[in-house]
Parts: sequence; C-alpha cells; structure tokens
Amino acid sequence: QVQLQESGPGLVEPSQTLSLTCTVSGGSITANKYHWSWIRQPPGKGLEWMGAIDYEGSNYYNPSLKSRTSISRDTSKNQFSLQLASVTPEDTAVYYCASLKNNYWGQGTEVTVSS
Repeated sequence: QVQLQESGPGLVEPSQTLSLTCTVSGGSITANKYHWSWIRQPPGKGLEWMGAIDYEGSNYYNPSLKSRTSISRDTSKNQFSLQLASVTPEDTAVYYCASLKNNYWGQGTEVTVSS
C-alpha cells in the first residue's frame, strides 16, 4: 500500500542546487520509526546512498556528500526532500527515494546536470 514518488526538475545547470521531493502515500513518514532515504545511481555505476531522515527528523548523511546535501521533511504534506548543492555533471544520475528497511522504493527520476 505504501507508495513513494519522486518529483522535481529533470535538468539542472552546473553550480546550481538540485532539489527533489518524495511524496509518500499509504503511510506516515513519522510512524513506525522508519528512515527515509535518498539513493542515486549514475549511468553505468552502482547505487550510492546519499542520506536519510528518520521519523523524528534526525539526519544521516553519506560523508562523501555531507557538505553538499540537505534532507528535510514536511510532515503536513507527508513529504521529504533532497537538496544537493553546487552540482556538476558528475551528479547526473537516477535519483530514488526509499525506505530501505521495508524495501519501499520510488520509481526513480532522471536528473541531468548540464549547461
């Protein structure tokens, strides 16, 4: 019943901030002590966990991306969001939102960084 859906621009210019939102339906992002994660997969590469926000709003980040990453939530809309600052073409990837413990995944959204 739980479904996740990513939304946001598919094209971002270098040096700008990539912003995506994950809308969760069928369950509350504040319930069940879940962690809500962002994961990405660049073309031809493996999955990279970026970070997460838990049911209380605490953040966890991949150290390699921490300086550029911010994950937040809007409990009134049952959404959580990703901001990745100062993007370069190397940030081009399919971006997923997920609850990994429960294997809930969005369908993914392609984001291209290009001028």
